[in-house]
Parts: sequence; structure tokens; C-alpha cells
Amino acid sequence: MKNKIKAEASSAASKGGNVIPTLCNLMGTFILIAVIVSCLSLTLPRLLGYEIYEVVSGSMEPEIPVGSVIYVKEAEPEDIREGDIIAFRSSSSVITHRVVQNKLVEGEFVTKGDANAGEDLRAISYSELIGVVAYHFPEAGRLMALYTSTVGKVYVILVAACGAMLNMLAGRLRSR
Repeated sequence: MKNKIKAEASSAASKGGNVIPTLCNLMGTFILIAVIVSCLSLTLPRLLGYEIYEVVSGSMEPEIPVGSVIYVKEAEPEDIREGDIIAFRSSSSVITHRVVQNKLVEGEFVTKGDANAGEDLRAISYSELIGVVAYHFPEAGRLMALYTSTVGKVYVILVAACGAMLNMLAGRLRSR
């Protein structure tokens, strides 16, 4: 009878003892998956031919708010229509505005920011075109800015290391 009680007590302890390792394992796995997915959102599109930019001005609000990430796909200038949102180089910056008119003969676009009162002062040459905005994700630019900074890269590595350590802790707890 005593052996049966001891066996039941040790069985109950081992069942309860698996809760903490399981939680550590789940949390560690969740953290690692979250880091991988958030990093893939900034790297995988580049492999698929998209350029990624952060929106830093409000000229396209409310359509594309400040802090958004835009995914820009290369396009032929002749294929761009009125109403398309394009990204183009102007001096040392990248600008995203809506096409008001595509002047095929002149080889240039007339553009306008949605929040701006009038059209842009100068026409955009076809040679300045980067591509058409295919997707945009509000607030994701803040994540991109964090990940591309030195401090952000350190944070990503530390968070991933925490996830890995939680998984290793779960293995050690199970082995005891």
C-alpha cells in the first residue's frame, strides 16, 4: 500500500513538474518565431524583387501615414497609369507620390502628394523612377528603423538569445 501511494505521489509530481519546462519551451519557441517572422518581413521581399522604404513625411496621408513601410516593385514607366503611387529619387531622398499624369512623349510624370494642395513643382523624369508602391504597412517603419540601427540589431540578437535560452532551460528541467 505504501509503495502504491509513493508511486502515485511521484507520478503526480512528475506531471506537475512538466508544466514549467513546457511553458519555458512554448515561450522560447514563440520568441524565436516572432524574431524570425519580423526579420523575414524586411528581408524576404528584397529577395522577391521589392525595395523597402520607410515613409518619413506626411505628403501621402491618410493613404500612407508617416511611419509606414512601403514595398516598391520595379515597373516600366510606360505601364504606369494615372492614380498609381510611385517611388522616385529626388536628390538624395526617395519620395512617394501619386501620378497625376504620365507624359509618354516627354518621358516624365506629373505627381502630387495626397496631402499636398497642388501638384509637385517639377515633373519627374523616367530615369528617376524606382517603381510602383505595391504594398504599404502602417507603423511597420518604426520596426524597420529599429532593426536597421546598431542598437536594434543588438536587441534582436538578445531577444533571440533569450528565446534560445528558454528552450535550453526547458530541456535541462525535463532531464532532472
